[in-house]
Amino acid sequence: MNLPENVTPSPWHAGELQLQKHAGVAARMDMVGRKVIRDYMPDQHREFFAQLPFVVAGAVDDHGDPWAGILEGQPGFAVSPDPHTLRIAAMPDADDPLRAGLGLGKAVGLLGIELHTRRRNRMNGRIAAWDGKRFDVAVAQSFGNCPQYIQSREFFFARSPSLRFAAAPQERAGLDDAARALISVSDTFFVASYADRDESEGGRAVDVSHRGGKPGFVRVDGDVLTIPDFSGNRFFNTLGNLAANPVAGLLFIDFERGDVLQLTGRAEVILDSPEISAFQGAERLWRVHVRRVVWRPGALALRWRFDAWSPTALATGRWPAAT
Repeated sequence: MNLPENVTPSPWHAGELQLQKHAGVAARMDMVGRKVIRDYMPDQHREFFAQLPFVVAGAVDDHGDPWAGILEGQPGFAVSPDPHTLRIAAMPDADDPLRAGLGLGKAVGLLGIELHTRRRNRMNGRIAAWDGKRFDVAVAQSFGNCPQYIQSREFFFARSPSLRFAAAPQERAGLDDAARALISVSDTFFVASYADRDESEGGRAVDVSHRGGKPGFVRVDGDVLTIPDFSGNRFFNTLGNLAANPVAGLLFIDFERGDVLQLTGRAEVILDSPEISAFQGAERLWRVHVRRVVWRPGALALRWRFDAWSPTALATGRWPAAT
């Protein structure tokens, strides 16, 4: 159906609409989505990305597996030369599984998140220029997110982001004890997901988002992770992607050591189950059946410590070290 020229088309795909209808918010989200999801970056978002020391990226490898990873650099490594473009002067390490999904013409999801201010903005698009050292992303969708569930942390660089730490990555078909231990105490992770739409609707769309909760909010049962889904903006970008395409890529960070745990696997969304009530505050659940894992010790130059007035610091007595 052709819309009048002055009517913005709906940004939602079938998976997102399915979740919105289940939650009873489809009509409201239709109006909201047309207003707040843009095909360009507003100046506020352009300035925000330019001050960040890292962005979270999501991409899809040749096996169809999504991966989430970190791109880091001194503030200014991500700039927007015009409202329709974000330029990233950073590349994943060769042993980062994210790298396999990046390249000219590839779909990518980007999350700019500032943990110490709890601000975040999303931008999804396609790589329009690539020279192996930097790349440009042409904006397909740009929108902001609220600060809910973001744990406040201050960042610092333990080394120059241009220097790679040469520890060997560890690849496995499932989780080991160290991976389970990190997940079991984590209050933050990031998730990459995607949906394949008709080319007339823009083709593949990749998204990467933040998830947070009390330490240990992700339940670990062998190689299966169960994640509560709390009240949010009702966009259902992640769960909508999982409903349309049940695969997910998760990223956990050891914020004190710079270790990175990346995993991918089959996903399922649980909308109605007595099990939901076992997770305080959860409105629904989703699971990841882990099948590929990469552990990269000390991979990040960045480190983070708790803001002294953060909820976690106040609850646990863990304070940032003096500088």
